Amino acid sequence: MVLLTTHMLATTFGILGNIVSFMVFLAPMPTFYRIYKKKSTEGFQSIPYSVALFSCTLLLYYGYLKTSGGLMIITINSIGCAIEVAYLAIYLTYASKSLKTQTTKFLLGFNLGVYGAISLATYLSFAGPLRVSVVGWICAIFSVLVFAAPLSIMRLVIKTKSVEYMPFGLSFALTVSAVMWFFYGMLIKDYYIALPNVLGFTFGICQMILYAIYRKPSKKIQSDELKSTTKQQLSISSDIELADSSTTEEEPKKPAAPSEEHVISVIEEAEEEVVEEEEVECGNRMERAVVAEPERIVDIHHSIPVAVCV
Repeated sequence: MVLLTTHMLATTFGILGNIVSFMVFLAPMPTFYRIYKKKSTEGFQSIPYSVALFSCTLLLYYGYLKTSGGLMIITINSIGCAIEVAYLAIYLTYASKSLKTQTTKFLLGFNLGVYGAISLATYLSFAGPLRVSVVGWICAIFSVLVFAAPLSIMRLVIKTKSVEYMPFGLSFALTVSAVMWFFYGMLIKDYYIALPNVLGFTFGICQMILYAIYRKPSKKIQSDELKSTTKQQLSISSDIELADSSTTEEEPKKPAAPSEEHVISVIEEAEEEVVEEEEVECGNRMERAVVAEPERIVDIHHSIPVAVCV
């Protein structure tokens, strides 16, 4: 009965992990829709998608080697391979000649060369459970390296004091995915799957904490605060002027209290200044970010999901 319950729990977490991971794999779709509409890659990099494809193929190989508990790993990484191939096909279609050459070289050298060398070496040098263990360790090490990728993004958020380069939804989905795969790995006693996701969960929580710290209030809240402050200032100014005019007879008459139309006009002008200042500030943050991390900014939406396969 205990074994049945454990099996059911493992299946449940595996299915949930597949669903969440599938959603994360679809996260870059707006990027590629933009590439398709503009018929240009616009400086987006192909390396994150090549690394994601490598991760999927490596875990797919590991899933096939496992004698039990490999079905959930095979399903999500098969889907991931198909999605990443589609992304790379779109990228190569609209990339410039130099980017096509660079991407092709990387795919042949990394995805085909390194993956082929690992597969061939482990297949010829090891057999049975030992082969599974060796490939599992390779997958775990690679997953740890990929999960460490958000460190540069977190450093960028702290430096720019802005979370516009770190979408909360994506960070949350990656954290949930890490939790699902951690419990799946623990329930099937596959520590090559479970342990790297501890790091993924930790970094995910750190990203959400940073989001809470550096998230700024909306423009509507700022606008309301501006209106309230402006009205208070005008009211105080009007009271002072009336008091001065009543106590000092020799002084010339002070101008009348501002009319309601004048108050509204001043508020609208102040709101426009706030919007302009926000736009300038956003531009400055982007310039600082491009100077600080040019490779990370070009495609922030898919610099992390490569770790979502397990």
